[in-house]
Amino acid sequence: MEKQYKIAVIGLGYVGLPLARLFATQYPVVGFDINQKRIEELNTGVDSTLEVENDVLKAILKEENPFNQTAENGLYCSADMKDIQDANIYIITVPTPVDKHNRPDLTPLYKSSETVGKVLSEGDIVIYESTVYPGATEEECIPVLEKVSGLKFNQDFFAGYSPERINPGDKEHTVEKILKVTSGSTPEIGKTVDALYKSVIVAGTHLAPTIKVAEAAKVIENSQRDINIAFVNELAKIFNILNIDTHAVLKAAGTKWNFLPFKPGLVGGHCIGVDPYYLAQKAQENGYHPEIILAGRRLNDSMGQYVASQLVKTMIKKKLTINDAKVLNLGITFKENCPDVRNTRAVDVIRGLEDYALHVTTFDPWANSGEVEHEYGLTVVSEIPEEKFDAIILTVAHKQFIDLNLKDYLKENGVIYDVKGILEESDSSL
Repeated sequence: MEKQYKIAVIGLGYVGLPLARLFATQYPVVGFDINQKRIEELNTGVDSTLEVENDVLKAILKEENPFNQTAENGLYCSADMKDIQDANIYIITVPTPVDKHNRPDLTPLYKSSETVGKVLSEGDIVIYESTVYPGATEEECIPVLEKVSGLKFNQDFFAGYSPERINPGDKEHTVEKILKVTSGSTPEIGKTVDALYKSVIVAGTHLAPTIKVAEAAKVIENSQRDINIAFVNELAKIFNILNIDTHAVLKAAGTKWNFLPFKPGLVGGHCIGVDPYYLAQKAQENGYHPEIILAGRRLNDSMGQYVASQLVKTMIKKKLTINDAKVLNLGITFKENCPDVRNTRAVDVIRGLEDYALHVTTFDPWANSGEVEHEYGLTVVSEIPEEKFDAIILTVAHKQFIDLNLKDYLKENGVIYDVKGILEESDSSL
């Protein structure tokens, strides 16, 4: 008889919740998170990240732990470790950030591994989805599991790695529609992990030969995008000097069938703006200093200050007084039509403008003002104030901004700066 899988998903954020919801259509699932407020929110059928629609979440939720009811599918959310002790599949989907020095911070992985280690039993499989450098699962996480559980790796318990491919805010490319890379700590476990994901991922799976290969594949996906965006950001700087419209150049170049359609902009978020540092750190630990990867990171990390300086230059050209000028900043999330503010580089633009003694008002209908205040010490207004601004800068292309008549909020001779290049009328853009 085929083994009945009982799945515990550790971490119910942008990655964990959609995955838990999907697995719950086929298996009994307990979603675990240490944030009690998050658990209470989810148990009312509300997802503040907007990744899972409320009616979909309510339809899959269980009032009691499905592990206690034989073979009953569904999702139960809990902050109590006792509720995951009967699982036999543990999937860890916690964040992997960097510290203020851009060094990988594995604290969430260590803590979640300790949690799983306390309830781990013989025959269990622990699958990691968090983005890491090659080797992190087996070199950093497995020893924690062994130490806390007292069990022996690949003898008493096993591991897998299946990197997340969630695109926050994307309602077209949802988790089940994106091909999933899988791997296992032994060839047999690899097949088991692959079959588990294949049972819910309609786009299919790709079984990598080892965990390290799967880890490396994930980290280079975002590093590649980071480098390509850095290239077009550098082009934007060059074309600004030459007084050439960057977006017009990219549109013309894009008529060639194999030209890659990347656009200039701010590179933040929990993936592209972070993952290259993980690969760079591992390379440096092994005696190689990555040049292209870190050069791309430096350039992209500098774009916030660059955008701020370009806006000020545009204002000066229009003979506007800079000191104490009022600027309306549109958007603070790391990407459009999404409430995620993790590692948003719009903050760099705001800080840069404040360095020039400009007064910045930030409007973002998607962002949680409390979260922004907690993370960055910045205020976000829920409505645009009824006043006129010396300049308006669009840093995030939320759909609500496209139809705004920005001139209604602009002083005579004021400046509109379009970072994203989506506005029909603007004085300047990247």
